[in-house]
Amino acid sequence: MTRPPLLRGRRLPTPVIALSFPVLPTRKGAMTGLGAVFRPQLPPERLRAVARVADETGLDELWLWEDCFLEGGVSTAAAALAWTERVRVGIGLLPVPLRNVAVTAMEAASLERMFPGRAVLTVGHGVQDWMGQVGARAASPLGLLGEHLDALRALLRGERLSVRGRYVRLDDVALDWPPPRPVDVLAGATGPRTLRLSGEKADGTLLTSATPPDGVRRARELIEEGRRSAGRTGAHRIVVYLLTATGAGAESRLRAELTAEGLTSVPDLGVAGDAEAVADAVRRLAEAGADTVVLQPTADEPDPEGFVRFAAEQVAPLIR
Repeated sequence: MTRPPLLRGRRLPTPVIALSFPVLPTRKGAMTGLGAVFRPQLPPERLRAVARVADETGLDELWLWEDCFLEGGVSTAAAALAWTERVRVGIGLLPVPLRNVAVTAMEAASLERMFPGRAVLTVGHGVQDWMGQVGARAASPLGLLGEHLDALRALLRGERLSVRGRYVRLDDVALDWPPPRPVDVLAGATGPRTLRLSGEKADGTLLTSATPPDGVRRARELIEEGRRSAGRTGAHRIVVYLLTATGAGAESRLRAELTAEGLTSVPDLGVAGDAEAVADAVRRLAEAGADTVVLQPTADEPDPEGFVRFAAEQVAPLIR
């Protein structure tokens, strides 16, 4: 559950911003994935047209948000996948306090079997105020997320589980229709402890648009600490949102959103301008360690379909 700016006056969790740390190797020369967000400020019936533009223009990924109390993540993802043929659809993210892990596993497995390799699942804490509103706020969000990740990834591997944790309790549970191949599970993270946990237990990490390039470097460092502590090897995908404005009034729209979120003092955050300006911002995030950059329009973006077309047809060729 990623907090959309300008929604009911609530603010994002504290962003991950690095002050001083060792510089990690960059990803120069690596292929950078590019996506765009369909923001839930738009009514659900707008999704079909936006998803089809993403598919037709060759955009790598379309990302959806599950935000209280706007739109459901799994329902919108399933619809977008059914309306399209090739674009990957990410859910960023499903809040674990709202779901029994067996339900999350069933939904993830169903999406993978129906649309192989096209659904990208992310789980996370959710916005704590919203969790409190629905009576689901956990005393230990970190503990809950860790238990959920362990059980979810095991169920998606086809394992049969009996678990009696603080939050996750399963008695001889296994999926009857597990995915035929491994399914990566990403974790949404901002704070240091959650970033380390993501490295320990998730297959990738989703970072909010409040993360500048230095924050991506710091996040990757913390994720690697978690991976080393757990003895994990192999790839760990990092996806980061980039607040983006283009077209008429782009600079003022970007500035208004950053001001509303109290983020104007964060350097190198967000981008306003033409395709070259946006591509430069994408490159900086990629060099800092992002594998995929997802362009996040402002909440008042006047042309959502045009924004997706801009990302696919104008920005993507500049970063390949």
